[in-house]
Amino acid sequence: MAERTAEIHEDLQDAHEKSGNKWVAVYIAILAVALAITGMGASNAMKDMLSNNIEASNLWAFFQAKTIRKTSIDVTADQLGLILAANPTMSDAAKKQLDDTIKRYKATSARYESEPETGEGRKELAARAKEKEKARDTAQRKDPYFDFAEALIQIAIVLASVSLITRTSLLLIVSFAMAGAGMFLSANGFLLFAKLAFLEH
Repeated sequence: MAERTAEIHEDLQDAHEKSGNKWVAVYIAILAVALAITGMGASNAMKDMLSNNIEASNLWAFFQAKTIRKTSIDVTADQLGLILAANPTMSDAAKKQLDDTIKRYKATSARYESEPETGEGRKELAARAKEKEKARDTAQRKDPYFDFAEALIQIAIVLASVSLITRTSLLLIVSFAMAGAGMFLSANGFLLFAKLAFLEH
């Protein structure tokens, strides 16, 4: 009878351990999914950072080119204005030609300054470049959260796997803590609901 009771006790203990192992395996699978999602977030943040930085640089280069052309046209218009003012005896036809040229240059200069229809005036280019810089900075803020989240979730997976082999509950508890911190950082990488000074400069 005592032997039978001992056998039943061992069977129950084995069943309990197997059940516990199943839950740990499910937990590890959930962590693997979280790691994959975090990795995707990290990859997207890096791509966004690079593409927005390139676009901002291109827009500022376009802005600079427009500025140089506008300055050149303004200087030419001013010179033509001085020629017109310095020659009051100039024929009416020559005065009209110079005046029309000055007006055309000033209209072109105004278009270089602002051109809402195309979005390619200096004003619009500067606004677009600043938007891209803002998007780049946001992606740059996200990146370290994803990096630390990936590291913590990977450590949590390793600890949970070791706890399965060694049957050490302390390792599983530490794994839960690491996973919780990692998932918090991952969620913050996507949403930026908290600013952690040690991860943002």
